Amino acid sequence: MLFEIVTGIIAAAIPLSITFLLVGIGEMFNQKAGVFNLGAEGIMMVGAFVGFYVEYVMQSGTGSSFLGMIAAIGVGALMGGIMALICVKFKAEQGIAGIALYMLGWGIAGMLFRVYIGGTTSIVGLKAIEIPVLSSIPVIGQILFTHNIMVYVAFALVPLSWYLLNKTAWGLKVKAVGTAPRAADTMGVNVDRIRMQCVILAGAMAGLAGAYLSICQTHMYADNITAGRGFIAVALVYFGKWKPTGILWGALLFSLAHSFQRSIQVYGIDFPYEIAVVFPYLLVIVVLAFSGRSNIMAPSVLGRPYYREQRD
Repeated sequence: MLFEIVTGIIAAAIPLSITFLLVGIGEMFNQKAGVFNLGAEGIMMVGAFVGFYVEYVMQSGTGSSFLGMIAAIGVGALMGGIMALICVKFKAEQGIAGIALYMLGWGIAGMLFRVYIGGTTSIVGLKAIEIPVLSSIPVIGQILFTHNIMVYVAFALVPLSWYLLNKTAWGLKVKAVGTAPRAADTMGVNVDRIRMQCVILAGAMAGLAGAYLSICQTHMYADNITAGRGFIAVALVYFGKWKPTGILWGALLFSLAHSFQRSIQVYGIDFPYEIAVVFPYLLVIVVLAFSGRSNIMAPSVLGRPYYREQRD
């Protein structure tokens, strides 16, 4: 019985990790370029509503699920563009701008939900699939091969983002503008353009993460559906030391905490439910406390606007 419970908790943690992973990888590009964005939570909320609403209106099964996610990517990129314009073009304080974007996203998503939906409504969403043969493997099959297709897409983004960041000319430019923007500028790199591209990319991924939450995970939309996941993803970037694989392990760790919380009532585990509810967030605080020691690995100009006319 204990073995089945542990297997179930781990299997449930895999799809729960995807929202953290998508936002975390996007924020990694943000921060590698020197931009700190706390607005990911708000972008996720808007992406969650847009993805949900597109499928709700179309109600055509899997096709509408993917259209909903594409729409959420577009809206996320648009909101990322707003953040980029404010922080990169107009050099606003990034922390304040991010909080403002979060509040804007929360307000927009809540307003649209009340105007166009008004109550609790479910959608079909993107369902899990069992991969033939592989899903029949004891233990491993249940844990790895019984999820919806977006789980595998998200995991594929880990090596892809590593390659993009470390093995392409664009990725090297991203790291350069986050570490030595003056030197990068001298070498002909357009610092503001690279930063804006990264912020827009991160916005698109946050929008996709929100749509995943409403379409693949909950099959509905509700106020504050993200429940702090965007902020946790920012912490994961520090935990993962700005590396895709580190962010992946962090996402799985936090998801295990969430999965354990959900499994208490399902399996009747004798554990104080109140403690389990706050445990994932306490874990964030502990991780931040320890990851603060590794800030030496952070991009050296993180959170600082670049003024081309100003000398260092």
